[in-house]
Amino acid sequence: MALSIYEVSIPVFLRAFGNLEAILDKAAAQSAADGADPQKLVEARLAPDMLPLAGQIQRASDTAKGAGARLSGVDNPSFADTETTIAELRARIGRTVDFLKSIPPEAFDGGEARTISMRNGAVQLDGKAYLLGHALPNFFFHVTTAYDILRHKGIAIGKADYLGKL
Repeated sequence: MALSIYEVSIPVFLRAFGNLEAILDKAAAQSAADGADPQKLVEARLAPDMLPLAGQIQRASDTAKGAGARLSGVDNPSFADTETTIAELRARIGRTVDFLKSIPPEAFDGGEARTISMRNGAVQLDGKAYLLGHALPNFFFHVTTAYDILRHKGIAIGKADYLGKL
């Protein structure tokens, strides 16, 4: 049985965003319980040349909504990168999830063969190569980095939080 482009993308993004929301909830709760400033988490980075937590979540959002739009042929909504709190980051995830859920699965039919242009047309890939070689790895890079930032800052999360319930 073959998997569709929809099955390999949208449910994967939705699951990871659900897990990321739960991780952010734990971060907010632990910050409140410890009397810590949650703003420090939002601004935290693993290295000086890496994006902070907010940037990691914004890039995960952009990658997922961009993939959904490109692979289905619908317009990609633009979200300003203005989030500065955990609540705002959760809202960003919520808007991304709502967008992804709004795309009907049948819109992805033929998406594996659709030509995807990136970097102002300098790179062109078919939909399958784009999803498997760029969108999914890039999305998980940013989700994993967000997890790593929170873990590094002492938030009590683990692999089970990242993977979620099966």
